[in-house]
Amino acid sequence: MSNPFNSSNPDDSVDIAVVGAGIIGVACALQLARQGQRVVVIDQQDPGHGASFGNAGHLATEQVFPIADVSILKRLPAMLMDPMGPLRLDWKYLPRAMPWFTRLLLNLRPAPYQRTVAGIRALNESSLGAWHRLLESIERPNLMKEDGSLLVFERAESRQAIEALQARMRQQAVPVDMWQAQAIRDVAPQLSEQIQGGLFFPSTGHFLDPYQVVCELVEAAKACGVRFIKQRVQDGHLHQNGVSLHTDQGSLTARQVLIACGAHSARLTAKLTGKKVPLDTERGYHLMLPHEHERLPFAVTSLERKFIMTPMTDGLRLAGTVEFAGLERPPTMERAWQLHRLSKGLFRQDLSAEGATPWMGFRPSLPDSLPIIDRVCNGKVLLAFGHQHLGLTQAAVTAELIARMVAPATETPSHPLPGLEPYRLDRF
Repeated sequence: MSNPFNSSNPDDSVDIAVVGAGIIGVACALQLARQGQRVVVIDQQDPGHGASFGNAGHLATEQVFPIADVSILKRLPAMLMDPMGPLRLDWKYLPRAMPWFTRLLLNLRPAPYQRTVAGIRALNESSLGAWHRLLESIERPNLMKEDGSLLVFERAESRQAIEALQARMRQQAVPVDMWQAQAIRDVAPQLSEQIQGGLFFPSTGHFLDPYQVVCELVEAAKACGVRFIKQRVQDGHLHQNGVSLHTDQGSLTARQVLIACGAHSARLTAKLTGKKVPLDTERGYHLMLPHEHERLPFAVTSLERKFIMTPMTDGLRLAGTVEFAGLERPPTMERAWQLHRLSKGLFRQDLSAEGATPWMGFRPSLPDSLPIIDRVCNGKVLLAFGHQHLGLTQAAVTAELIARMVAPATETPSHPLPGLEPYRLDRF
């Protein structure tokens, strides 16, 4: 492939420039390259080193409800005062966050709430099938374990909440089973005796190593001719022949651009489309425990403690804490270590934190809890961002949707995909 930088002639450039080398950008790049597109992926980090590196690894198809509910109003004082709470809002960030939270609450009214749930469901119901197709196409189906996940509770008074959640899930056609304490002990004998029961979600799964998934997709994309360039995109503009992107090392001309850089997508989207999207970030933390390999058979979430534990090749990953503090403030790594403290009492023998490593990343979230997946500006700009904490789950189906947007209209789809209306940019 010719050098795509510092070229004003589109014939010497690429067809599609993908901004963002996370799981969504890489999956999209691979699918587009397989359609014969000349693709360049640009990111200031190495592929997979953003939120894709440190997610919980859980393919969360059961999570069909918005990222918050009206109880967030009651929780706001605790969010501001408790730096180690499961959901934290940095008081210095409050003035910038309030417009976003206001829109979130407005989207919890009955009509927009139902649109959100339907939109999340449509993507989630197609997600595992899309992941099967993608992993099989690179001959690595073994990267995914489709063996379900479990939400456990410890207090007798939580049973009513669990039963209510089960009813809500069934109303949305989410496969779910109630497990009593003995059934949980049969499959996860190392969990504590104080666990009362839980909900088992059979149509979920997890990745043994989320970062390895990105790396495998990168290698497959490179084999299809995709170039990966480590540069920061600083600006861009549309012109008659397509799009020009300006980085810290040069300029690139492409017929189309795909913005898939997660929580960093708003500025470039506004520059190219004129649309200011209300994108914020849920700062997520994890703690990786390298000496815990045999504790759990699949991902387990605690209802009361509000975090998830996922077994992986490199140990047990504890994740789930959320912080609203924007993109600029340094991480509060104590929040990652808090996850280990939260785990105490969940097992017959406490987890070992020897050699543990903390991490923080940015989950891109829109106030209606839906991503933007769209084709705008006469097809010159493609958009795939805002998947909140479902980016890993929805990456493969998002890549299929983006590829279909670019495919010739005469091409017959090989399998059904969700309609795009809930994810359009113009909803804002």
